[in-house]
Amino acid sequence: MKTTLTTTALSTLLALGLATAASAEIRIGATLSATGPAAFLGDPEAKTLEMLVEEANAAGGLNGEEIALVLYDDGGDPNKARTFATRLVEDDEVVAIIGGSTTGTTMSIASVAEDAEIPFISLAGAIEIIDPVRPFTFKTPHTDRMACEKIFEDMQKREITTIGMISGTDGFGASMQAQCKDVVGNYGITIAADETYNPTDADMTAQLTKIKNTAGVQAVLNPGFGQGPSIVTRNYKQLAIELPLYQSHGVASDGFIELAGADAANGVRLPGTALLVPGLLAADDAQKSVVDAYKAAFEGKYSTPVSTFGGYANDAWLILSNAITTAGEADPAAIRDAIEATTGLAGTTGIYNMSAENHLGLDLSAFRMLEIKDGGWTLVE
Repeated sequence: MKTTLTTTALSTLLALGLATAASAEIRIGATLSATGPAAFLGDPEAKTLEMLVEEANAAGGLNGEEIALVLYDDGGDPNKARTFATRLVEDDEVVAIIGGSTTGTTMSIASVAEDAEIPFISLAGAIEIIDPVRPFTFKTPHTDRMACEKIFEDMQKREITTIGMISGTDGFGASMQAQCKDVVGNYGITIAADETYNPTDADMTAQLTKIKNTAGVQAVLNPGFGQGPSIVTRNYKQLAIELPLYQSHGVASDGFIELAGADAANGVRLPGTALLVPGLLAADDAQKSVVDAYKAAFEGKYSTPVSTFGGYANDAWLILSNAITTAGEADPAAIRDAIEATTGLAGTTGIYNMSAENHLGLDLSAFRMLEIKDGGWTLVE
């Protein structure tokens, strides 16, 4: 059975292949960007959910009932995501939805889930997903605002007070740029240069040259997503800019190092998750056993390295399956209440403590400040 599909018809076949009327007891829906420009997010997410549902069913399901995963590939298109979310609710009659590989697809799914009062766990980063709080919408990745705060904390430690920013104009980049500007003053840091680039741009030399020539700049921050940050990193090296470069958690994966090139990426810092540095975690780290288990299972099944993004799906499943077990029933309202009551749940991304006011449940301690050295990840002390 294929994991990633390119058409609505094939997506429907995938859904039917994973869930039939005869076997479905607890129907879980998902719409992910398994193909298209955000496939580096959606593909490991889809693989993760398939693997975890398979494992759960082999162990007897949830509350003694089999789980049926109805999975669609929206290709990163918000309109398709809305269509699939509607189908999941109206036709497939799911009790919960996991998905939204990007902020754009997430917001489309959320509108459907809220109207239908179906719990929805997003895998995207923007703070607007959970702020303001929507009754049925949750998420697993840190917010872009938190990423800004983690980066500025590190800059403070390095006594950096003046920076340049070069941000993507995509939904993620624009949101993080706005969040960074909103909190930067709390850390005594000034933005002296502020440049942008489009998602399709293939060279950012002009913008980086302006930043390089701006007096007083001590470091550069790139709120970005997709291929843009890799291009920025390569251009940064080509221009021989001898200043610290910070990237966002949106590129916290080995794929970023490969695209940028290990030499160009050397020294880049960004906030990431424990999943990127499993071998560096202390034996008593609360996340270590979860990280090790997910990494071993995923890499054993698919023969490909785990990614932060697959980890977001892993955590969404942990939260949802724990909620269904705790609720003791597969009623959407009961599941929603149980998700909101989640406390002390260790995932690959952090320790989740949800509440009525907090539908993320992570704080800054969940982020690890990482630096790329010799083509790999290291922990910044």
